Amino acid sequence: MRTLCASTLIGEFFVIGFAGLVAMKDPGLSTGTVWTVSGIAMALSLVLCGLITRPGGVQLGWALQIALIASGFFVPTMFFLGAVFAALWWASVHYGRKIDEAKARFAAAQGEGSSPAQAHEGPTGG
Repeated sequence: MRTLCASTLIGEFFVIGFAGLVAMKDPGLSTGTVWTVSGIAMALSLVLCGLITRPGGVQLGWALQIALIASGFFVPTMFFLGAVFAALWWASVHYGRKIDEAKARFAAAQGEGSSPAQAHEGPTGG
């Protein structure tokens, strides 16, 4: 799960930075505010890469997804991109957990059945 989620978060890091550049063109937003908010969101996406497997890590990721969608009020394209990344986040968490469970089952099966040398030989013994 960690690899899939971290990949999504790294993608979001770049999208947030580009959204900050677009938001700077809005005369109603100050440059300092845009980069403070963008910088915090970018830093959060990087920090979350390391917190995914910790308690609350996935929930913080969902909070970031909601914030990305909400940023569409300032950069309308972010409604779409935020929804795309929320879908990617869901897929990363959902399928990442399935992969982790499959790896655990495989490791348990390897540990039960045979020695490491026998596990590589296959059913015919050679």
